[in-house]
Amino acid sequence: MADTLVYYLLYKPFQVLTQFSRVPGKQTLADIIDVPKDVYPVGRLDYDSEGLLLLTNDKSLNQQVLTPGKAHEREYWVQVEGSVSPEALVWLQRGVIISLDGKKHQTLPAKAMVITTQINDLPTRQPPIRFRKDKPTSWVSLTLQEGKNRQVRRMTAAVGFPTLRLVRWRIGRQNAAGMLPGDLRTVKKRELL
Repeated sequence: MADTLVYYLLYKPFQVLTQFSRVPGKQTLADIIDVPKDVYPVGRLDYDSEGLLLLTNDKSLNQQVLTPGKAHEREYWVQVEGSVSPEALVWLQRGVIISLDGKKHQTLPAKAMVITTQINDLPTRQPPIRFRKDKPTSWVSLTLQEGKNRQVRRMTAAVGFPTLRLVRWRIGRQNAAGMLPGDLRTVKKRELL
């Protein structure tokens, strides 16, 4: 059976649902990729987010990745409104309190830093984010080991910097360098986490 297990990394485009079942008026994974029927996404990436998504038919990997306590890193590149302050970075690094289903949740400590170099590796988003001449934006690299619903967006909002664009850049040891929205590449399990 081990030789039938497959592992893919997809650069999920903006405004694509992380599911194969079709939804009227919205694109899903079934609209952009063709993989064996037993392959499914491990975790999810929000409709309005883009970037790396892991797909497999290996149920043990699914358990390894999604079980609390078996943390693995996921790095997000986040374009936010405003110039991120050093204080906001410290709050993100220590963990912030966000609201999940009406309950307060303290996020785990994270790696957070402003990206000061030009972001050349990212494809242009379609449609592009809104541009406002009087509002600066900045990019932050945020690396988490947990994945609550809309966590990155909630975290940046909690420290006063709303998210404009959210890209999952890295899962474990694999990143999205050279990939375009809709690109699918095969990887080996040992290359992932």
